[in-house]
Amino acid sequence: MQPFFTEVSRPLGLQEEIAKRKTFGIVSHPDAGKTTLTEKLLLFGGAIQIAGAVKSNKIKKHATSDFMEIEKQRGISVATSVMAFEYRDYKVNILDTPGHKDFAEDTYRTLTAVDSAIVVIDVAKGVEEQTEKLVEVCRMRNTPMIVFINKLDREGKDGFDLLDEIEEKLKLKVCPLSWPVGMGQDFQGVFNIYSDELKLFRAHSKQDEEDTFLLKDLASEELTQQVGDRAAASLREDVEMVQEVYPAFDREAYLAGQQSPVFFGSAINNFGVKELLDCFVDIAPNPLPRTTEQREIEPGEKKFTGFVFKIHANMDPKHRDRLAFLRVCSGIFERNTNYYHVRQDKKMKFSNPTAFMASRKEVIEAAYPGDIVGLYDSGNFKIGDGLTEGETLHFQGIPSFSPELFRYVVNRDPMKSKQLNKGIDQLMDEGVAQLFTKEDNARKIIGTVGQLQFEVIKYRLKGEYGASCDFEALQMYKACWIEGDDKDISEFVRLRKRNVARDKEGRFVYMAESAWMLKTVQDNHPELKFHFTSEF
Repeated sequence: MQPFFTEVSRPLGLQEEIAKRKTFGIVSHPDAGKTTLTEKLLLFGGAIQIAGAVKSNKIKKHATSDFMEIEKQRGISVATSVMAFEYRDYKVNILDTPGHKDFAEDTYRTLTAVDSAIVVIDVAKGVEEQTEKLVEVCRMRNTPMIVFINKLDREGKDGFDLLDEIEEKLKLKVCPLSWPVGMGQDFQGVFNIYSDELKLFRAHSKQDEEDTFLLKDLASEELTQQVGDRAAASLREDVEMVQEVYPAFDREAYLAGQQSPVFFGSAINNFGVKELLDCFVDIAPNPLPRTTEQREIEPGEKKFTGFVFKIHANMDPKHRDRLAFLRVCSGIFERNTNYYHVRQDKKMKFSNPTAFMASRKEVIEAAYPGDIVGLYDSGNFKIGDGLTEGETLHFQGIPSFSPELFRYVVNRDPMKSKQLNKGIDQLMDEGVAQLFTKEDNARKIIGTVGQLQFEVIKYRLKGEYGASCDFEALQMYKACWIEGDDKDISEFVRLRKRNVARDKEGRFVYMAESAWMLKTVQDNHPELKFHFTSEF
């Protein structure tokens, strides 16, 4: 039965609001400078006044996007942060994702909520393993990607060698839109091919007008006067080669995911960041359509639709609040308006929807396609849930993956069993790890894709819930979701109860101890299908 909804008055200008939105994710291998780049984008957007010290434990400033205590201590990002700022009349939404491979699943789901991506690459290390995996996820969705080659203030690989590596390893067709003047100690600035301008900077400058030098003609003697004979000759030769070897920028090819503009710079020194941002707001896509099982949703549709792609418990430990991150897909999301929660088949109203600046939040009256809204959640939401004005829509592409590491949960303080169970339930709802409960003895197993997640879970259980636990090693190959007739599944569970568990949604999962055992079971039970993702 569909719920009844009253029509609400619509603010004017939905199309104009959509045209102003740019929502993107920043992805990279750890330590490529992704969080630092995020800081500098926020700095240029006027959203923050001073950049945080991402790595420093000695001073109290930390990166705006790294707000969890463990992130501040380790100097890494372990949770996706959402930030918004205004720039040149655009509303820019940044999703800064974890680079660490142990949190790839969080990053994968976050990429379902963006319309484009910026890929950050360390000039010295080049294309690294995690970068390849994340770019592959972007390519699966034809997500438009811009590449930012970072840390030009350090010695690194030759620019043309890097472009070859990007094309070979990431399978991207590159189009350089800027080029560095020197590298390391000789790094003097960036020639912006996109706007045909040379900008020279001082290290650690805020890129004020007096710190920049504009030059439209590379043949001019002024170039030699500014950077010297050798650097000027090298820049002229390199730019000429770029224009001969690489295709001209084609925005349609970029939007189709078939061409990737490349920028060079040094985020920590503000080199090349403004050039990246200016080009990004010019060329990046506005909010794109979203696919559901029922139909494709266009952003310009009048009726609101959106989906939850992330849940975060204890954003503010003092208030034990839990937030669901919602991507607005169409229409206008309005405060204190009834919306239909598709999975629970009920109406819900939100009195305090929030917009984000990392951990800083503010209540909003309305949000538009492309915006990310925080909804205070008492346990109603799960990742992938849809909200609409009454239509039944199931969003696609937000599965759980079979974990790679498994551990039994061991309660170290029986007096805090309630807190432990509550903490595990809430942290598992965030989707960065999965909970399985054995059928034969009801023992809890946590599955992750990396060791660091166990440390984070243990740390957060202690710090946020006051619960102490350890993890007991468990040799396990894969967790496979089972598909088949109810009768066949029941018989399978009866025969193999010792190796069967239920996931958090109560679905049966076969816990395979080895690849050989999995194949044996598959051969012995052809009536069943075994899946490595929960979405089948």
